[in-house]
Amino acid sequence: MIQRTRRRRAAMLLAAAAATVLVVSGCGDSSGDDASGGKTVAVSLITKNSTNPFFVAMQNGAKKAAETEGVKLTLAAGKEDGDEASQVQAIEDAIARGDAGILITPNGPGVNPAIKKARDAGLYVIALDTPPDPADTVDITFATDNFKAGELIGKWTAVQLGGKPATIALLDLFSDKIVSVDYNRDQGFLTGMGIDTADKKKNGDEAKTGSYSGGSYTIACNEPTNGAEDGGRTAMENCLTKNPGINVVYTINEPAAVGAHKALQAAGKKDVLVVSVDGGCDGVKQVKDSVIGATSQQYPLKMAELGVQAIKKIATGGEKPKVTDGLDFFDTGVALVTDKTATGVESITSTDGAQRCWG
Repeated sequence: MIQRTRRRRAAMLLAAAAATVLVVSGCGDSSGDDASGGKTVAVSLITKNSTNPFFVAMQNGAKKAAETEGVKLTLAAGKEDGDEASQVQAIEDAIARGDAGILITPNGPGVNPAIKKARDAGLYVIALDTPPDPADTVDITFATDNFKAGELIGKWTAVQLGGKPATIALLDLFSDKIVSVDYNRDQGFLTGMGIDTADKKKNGDEAKTGSYSGGSYTIACNEPTNGAEDGGRTAMENCLTKNPGINVVYTINEPAAVGAHKALQAAGKKDVLVVSVDGGCDGVKQVKDSVIGATSQQYPLKMAELGVQAIKKIATGGEKPKVTDGLDFFDTGVALVTDKTATGVESITSTDGAQRCWG
């Protein structure tokens, strides 16, 4: 009886000890130790999806920086543009792992509460490419000035038209949610054209007819593309049904522009100015091949590299990054890529753009 009692007590003590190890392991730093005996900094990169070449480039930039900085990197993504649920789960996972920080291209306002939870848990959160609304949802954003990117292609378009009437198709990102990258590029384009906008944080509420800087305009449509080629083609087909006289097509990104171009080809439409934003290597080639007249080039590798470096610096006692003067984010730069120059609009050629693409 005494031996059985002793064995039972010993078993209970072993179980208790095992439970303590599990709790400590679960609550401790999941990133482990580096070769020098210090704690390895763990960072999560959560992109909108993992198929768009823009986000693939961003992942590559983060991998390169993580290797250089000795950072443990976890990659996650939404299943498609707009998939907030997968991003929320990835944030929850980063919190559970005890990551030092998160880099995220938000798929919409639905991720905001999860971002707040991460920050409350002590993670430093940096948005890449897409500033959330409000901007202070994250600690800081590293991004292209998307309004300026839109403005550049708008100014270029106005000059190229040479005073001819503009019948415009606006191929945006979403119609069911508001995302800053969407309205900033759209509203920047219209502003660059010299068209008055109403609410700068809303697409589609400007006057449908009026004057731009060179002549008269008609907005034929605002159609969502989800930033995808098939979405761009469908959106363009819908726009041509509404107004077959379209001669200017603004697109949220280059995959949407490719889809729009295919729809225009199928409809036998020529001499249509197609402009876009991204400046990836494929997009620059489309400029060279005259599929896209001009595109605003941004630099996702730089965004991701700077983000990884910033979190490593903060986690090891360094200073936090600061926003660019006059903006509520850190501007990673933009350049207009075109082989048809426009007076008064600074640009680089497709050859130059190919050397810089997404660097």
